[in-house]
Amino acid sequence: MAKINLKITIIVFLILLLFLFSGGFFFFQKISSFVKKPFNTTSIEKVFSIRPGQNLTIIAKNLEADSIISNKTYFKLFTRYKKAEKNLQAGEYILSASKSPEQILEIFLKGRVKLHRITIPEGLNINQVATLVEKAGFCKKEQIINLCHDKSFILSLGIKAATLEGYLFPDTYFFPKGTSCRIVIKTMVTHFNSIFTEGWRAQAKKMNFSIHDIVTLASIIEKETGDASERPLISSVFHNRLKKGMRLESDPTVIYGIKNFDGNIKRKHLKIKTPYNTYQIKGLPPGPIANPGALSLQAALHPAHTDYLFFVSKKDTTHQFSTTIKEHNQAVRKYQLKKKLSFKVFKVFQINDQCTASDFLFFIPFIKNNQILFFHFLYHIFDNIGQHGSKI
Repeated sequence: MAKINLKITIIVFLILLLFLFSGGFFFFQKISSFVKKPFNTTSIEKVFSIRPGQNLTIIAKNLEADSIISNKTYFKLFTRYKKAEKNLQAGEYILSASKSPEQILEIFLKGRVKLHRITIPEGLNINQVATLVEKAGFCKKEQIINLCHDKSFILSLGIKAATLEGYLFPDTYFFPKGTSCRIVIKTMVTHFNSIFTEGWRAQAKKMNFSIHDIVTLASIIEKETGDASERPLISSVFHNRLKKGMRLESDPTVIYGIKNFDGNIKRKHLKIKTPYNTYQIKGLPPGPIANPGALSLQAALHPAHTDYLFFVSKKDTTHQFSTTIKEHNQAVRKYQLKKKLSFKVFKVFQINDQCTASDFLFFIPFIKNNQILFFHFLYHIFDNIGQHGSKI
């Protein structure tokens, strides 16, 4: 009887063992199929977010709710089997049910997050860069500006300057959502350092310029350039003027030193004494006035070999370059004053109590061939004499 009971027990145990083995094998097959097989091969991509601190249960639940996976429990079991529960990286991801759960887990583990694009054009200043960064949704404008003036932060980046003006290298960058201001700035400065090669550093030293001097000069070249091909020529003008001890007399430097500039530079602005007004100071201003690109940095280091000391805009993005003040004045009359002379412009320059005889004589070459304008001019001369006597 005992032997019969033992046989029954063994048979039942074997049946149970077979059942468990069969069930386990079936479950293993289900898990394997789940892991390898996409839930929906025709599914479109969507943004899926893992917030900082979210646990595996919530992540799996959200994946199932978004129809990216078919079974949250299977995903949890697979993740734990891979011992990956603590290594899922927060961020935005581009996912779809056309990817298998195994591929999705790999994306989470490698942190292949969605990247947001931001393009910084050449020639923007810190404030303008900060505005673009804020619009891209990374951080507040004020945070960027403050960090760019934070001495300890600037020093930590290896930059020997009072601000980061000039060192936020213009280019297209890609950052994941939630990237901090510090990382954004550090990435731009690191890019600057990679562009400003050892060869460039050696060239600056050979020219007796510091890196900061070259960046400052490059920023002026950047702001003065309309046609990219003219950068080396514009650079040559500034280098030649520096060698002769002449003031640079660059309008963009004046503008940079004016608070709340309204976009219309006037003669009075050229007389305002600021550290950046190169009509008033000799040599370079104390720092860059914008963030120059690689071509302007290269032009500052490798100017064209010319004797040019002046240039004036032709109003078509290019410039007329001159070696003497006489040539320059002729170019100014040709490309600037002649195009401006009209009744509207003449009204702006109409006779007042600060005009001199030389001021009148200066305009005669431009109006002698226009009878109406000439008589209009004479009218204002005599009208002014009547009002102000000998002041002209």
